[in-house]
Amino acid sequence: MTRHSCKIMRTAYICLVLLCAGLATAQTEGINDTLAGADKGEHAPEDQPHFFGEWNGEREKLLQRGFNLNVEYVSDSLWNAQSVQKERLAVFERVRGTIDFDFGRLAGIHGLFLHMTAVYQGGGNLGEYLGTITGPSGLASANTFRLDSWWLEKRSFEDRLVVRFGQFAAQDFYGTQLFGPSFVFEPLQYALPNLFSTVYESFDPPSTPAAEVRVIPLPHFYVKSTVFTSVRNPYSINPTGLVPQFTGDASSASEIGYSPGKDASAVRAQDNVEARRGYSGLYQFGGVYNPGKFTSTSSPTLVSGNYLMYAEANQAVYRTSRDGSKGIDATLNADWSPRDRSRVNQVFTAGTRFNEPLPIRLHNLIGVAYVRNGINRSFPVLPPVVSAHDAEHGFEADILVEFPHAITLEPVVQYYINTGGSSNNALVCGFHTKINF
Repeated sequence: MTRHSCKIMRTAYICLVLLCAGLATAQTEGINDTLAGADKGEHAPEDQPHFFGEWNGEREKLLQRGFNLNVEYVSDSLWNAQSVQKERLAVFERVRGTIDFDFGRLAGIHGLFLHMTAVYQGGGNLGEYLGTITGPSGLASANTFRLDSWWLEKRSFEDRLVVRFGQFAAQDFYGTQLFGPSFVFEPLQYALPNLFSTVYESFDPPSTPAAEVRVIPLPHFYVKSTVFTSVRNPYSINPTGLVPQFTGDASSASEIGYSPGKDASAVRAQDNVEARRGYSGLYQFGGVYNPGKFTSTSSPTLVSGNYLMYAEANQAVYRTSRDGSKGIDATLNADWSPRDRSRVNQVFTAGTRFNEPLPIRLHNLIGVAYVRNGINRSFPVLPPVVSAHDAEHGFEADILVEFPHAITLEPVVQYYINTGGSSNNALVCGFHTKINF
C-alpha cells in the first residue's frame, strides 16, 4: 500500500471513531442479521432455533441483556456425477462462532454495537477441480482458522445514520445476494463472483480493515459507502485475523437501495422466514473501485484503476395471502467491468424461489437459478487457459427443508455448459447442510 493509501484508511478510521463517540444516541430494536452467503440463516437472530434448545430460557435472558451467541456448522457435499474429470466427492465445511453485543441493553449506551466472528473451515473445492468459473459452492474457499471479522457500530437518529469501522469484508455487504440461503452455487448463494477478480476487494473470511457510513434519508431508501484495503493475497499478510494490516490499495464501494414494503433503516436487508411476509422487495445499484495496477489487453504495461458496476432486483411477485409468506419470489442481478482489464467482465444471474410449496409442516422452499459468466477470450491468464466459448452457463435446482433442532438440509442438482469457457459440460449433485448450536 502507498503512503497516500495508508493515510486514507487511517484517516477514515479516526474520523469514524470520533463520529461514533459524538453522535446523538438513539433507541434501537436490537441485534440485526449480520451474516451473508452460506452463513446467513432462515431466521432473525432473536428467532433462531438451536440444536441444544434455549438453555431453559437462558438464551432469551442473555439476548434481553444485549448478548447474543451463535455457533453454527455449514457444509457443502458435492459430487461431479458427469464431467471430463474423474468422479469425485468434494466436501467443504465451516464452523463459525459469532458474538454480538448491544451496549444499549448492556450499559445504557443506546445505538452502540460490537460484532465479532471467527471461523474454522476446510475441505475440497469442486469448482477448482472442474475448472468452472461459477463456483458450485458459495461456501468453498481456503482452509483456515482465524478471526474472520469484527466491527464497532453506532446507529443514530432513529437508525437513519449508521457508521461502522473495524475489520470486515466488503463483499459481505456489496454485490451480495439477498436470497443467499435459498441457493447453493456461489453467484446466487453468496455474491457476484467477479467482484474479487475485478477490484481484489476483501471477501469472506479473510476480511480486511474497512470503514462504512450508511444514511437513510427516506423510510424506504438508503445510501451507503465504504473504504477498505484491497489485498491480492490476504491470507499471507494476516493469517490469524487478529491484527488488522493496512496493506494494499485503499479501495471504495458505494450502493443506493430502495426497499418497497419494508423500512430501509435496517442495517442489513433482511431475508428470512419472518421478513418474507407481504410484497416486499429490494432494488440496489452500486459500484466498486480500486486505484491499483492491473494487467490490460489494451496496453503492454500495467494500467491504473479498475472498477465494477452492478444492479440487483429482488421482489415478492406472488403471495397466496397478502400478509403471508407462502408464494413466489424473483431475483435478477447483473454487473459489468471494463473488458480489457477482467477476463470475466460480465455476470448475469436470475432465480426464482417458491416459498412453502410442499404440503408439510416443516419450513421448506424450492429454488431454481441460472448464471451466465461472460468471458474475454483474449485476456492473458496464468496458467494459460484456452477458452473456446465467450460464456459459461450454470443451472441449479434445489429444495431446502428445515428439520427440528435447527437442522437444515438442501439437496441440489447443477448443470454447467462450457465449463471455464471450454467445450466441456458437467453435472453436479449433492446437498448443503446447516446446524445452529
